[in-house]
Amino acid sequence: MREALHYTPHDKGIACSLCPKNCFINEGQTGFCRVRQNTGGRLYSLNYAQATAQALDPIEKKPLYHFYPGSHILSLGTWGCNFACRFCQNWHIAHANPQVTALEPQAAAALANHLLGQGNIGIAYTYSEPTVWYEYILDTASLVQAGGLKNVLVTNGFINPKPLQELLPYIDAINIDVKAFNNDFYQKVCAGQLDQVKETVKLAAQQCHIEITTLIVPGLNDSDAEIADMAEWLADISPDIPLHLSRYFPNYKMDAPPTPVSTLEQAGKIACQALNYVYLGNTGGEGSVTYCPECCYKVIDRLKRNSRLNKKNCPRCGSSISITGEVKF
Repeated sequence: MREALHYTPHDKGIACSLCPKNCFINEGQTGFCRVRQNTGGRLYSLNYAQATAQALDPIEKKPLYHFYPGSHILSLGTWGCNFACRFCQNWHIAHANPQVTALEPQAAAALANHLLGQGNIGIAYTYSEPTVWYEYILDTASLVQAGGLKNVLVTNGFINPKPLQELLPYIDAINIDVKAFNNDFYQKVCAGQLDQVKETVKLAAQQCHIEITTLIVPGLNDSDAEIADMAEWLADISPDIPLHLSRYFPNYKMDAPPTPVSTLEQAGKIACQALNYVYLGNTGGEGSVTYCPECCYKVIDRLKRNSRLNKKNCPRCGSSISITGEVKF
């Protein structure tokens, strides 16, 4: 265990301020996330240096399509989550009691460096919710950064502004799940709130590369109006923010039928009216292709692992394509 950050002790318990749930935790109890425990009037992180999964993944799997395209990244995950999404794809590590492997920050950074020869660019904190691994990520990310490698978060974005601001200087890229653009969905399906996630998106966009993922669930977050509102809100931050619209499949506590591909395609057409880069996930085909937003020329074909960029410009019209880092295709 490691003493946690961002909490305030009181006579009858502890107030945790890591995420907007702001749990009040009695002696011997944990917060909603299950990984922060009041022991003797101090708050401890139970999952510090506990890894439940690790793999060398294509960066596109995060998904990050405009951050060092074609590279690989060491992906690490732990257990615990401050959401309770009914469709959770990683529920066995987020909400169950998985086997863990000890991986201290120094060992994680050394492993990332060891994988440089396999195209690794750093560490992605992913699989379960990384913000509840806060202390470990803070320690590890600083070592990774000092070693000249990159740090990536794949997160639900449900974190308070102060701890987020302390973490962001070490983070190079974030993919944030915007689960829906209506708070009713967040409360009933995810046990969260939309406004705090929107604040995270705004803060992160000011300091690092950012991409957004939304899992489209039929009848719950797929209306034309909702997709349009979300896309326009993102465009106000930057029309170059890539949006990944992903196909839902039944999992965990939700057994509704999979999202029709036609629903995803309709959502993509609407989002494209406001955003320059919209991708369709879990569909195959053209959903992962990058087109020039000016002339519609196909500049990156990820299925064929092929880039036609002239440096970072469209070879047909010369327009700049918003890419962070070297293209590895």
